[in-house]
Amino acid sequence: MIRILRISQRYTRSFRILARESRFGGRVLLAKGVPVGQQFLQVSAVFLVPTVQALGATRKNMAASGDDVVSITTQADELYLQNSVDELYEHMKKFSDSSDAEILWRLARATCDKAKSSSDKTQRKELMYDAFHAAERAIKAGDSNFACHKWYAIMLDYVGEYEGTKERISNAFKIKEHFLKAIELNPKDATSVHLLGYWCFVFADMPWYQKKAASVVFATPPTSSYQEALDNFLKAEAIDPGFYSSNLMMIGKTYLRMKDNEQAKLYLIKARDYPVRTEDDKKAHQEAIDMLHSLGVK
Repeated sequence: MIRILRISQRYTRSFRILARESRFGGRVLLAKGVPVGQQFLQVSAVFLVPTVQALGATRKNMAASGDDVVSITTQADELYLQNSVDELYEHMKKFSDSSDAEILWRLARATCDKAKSSSDKTQRKELMYDAFHAAERAIKAGDSNFACHKWYAIMLDYVGEYEGTKERISNAFKIKEHFLKAIELNPKDATSVHLLGYWCFVFADMPWYQKKAASVVFATPPTSSYQEALDNFLKAEAIDPGFYSSNLMMIGKTYLRMKDNEQAKLYLIKARDYPVRTEDDKKAHQEAIDMLHSLGVK
């Protein structure tokens, strides 16, 4: 009981710390910084550490599997927060045969991070598919686990990069469905709300030729608005203020699209001044600077 309390306290202290791009998005999860016209949903791969309720579920799974799930996942989360991409991947791949949902979604996360850190295109692709298969297994093992739904949605889009625009668009409703399920299971997960906002932004910002492609795939293609995207970004910020540099940047970017330059400046300055610790922070920082320059702010 004492150990569980200590772990829970550690999770509470870490609750504001997110997985960044080098770990949807990112997004996601994430090649943020790629023009929207060249992507469907380049989300930053992001997560929040488990709640106490999720930890209780882990204890149950550990008893059922005989594995020390808490020890494995605690070490994984510590490595993740340290941005130790290679060490985390080596740690998690040792448990690739696990059937535990808490291990499998972390395996997907670690493998995705490893893929994004690779400069070898072939290796990146192979690792992305490995991460997707881990996420598939995770959601089968833990359909009531919000992180499994979030990571399945993230990886579904990442593998869509390799299967063409039509396939990515055809997955759009499924991706949104799993983000919504993640939010339903854990309404306090700011990152899931952010990812839903990013989904909305992508479709609001989609160029005409991609909208035309979407109309071929669906009789009623997915649509959204900048207002819907903004509502989700602001909601994520209200849940956990200052939790993610990319959320601040996307609020500013959305205000800019909506021609509210004063509000755009306010949030872009916050994103610019956010401490840069990860690759995702670097990208949000640079994009904020570029947009501020376009507004005449040095």
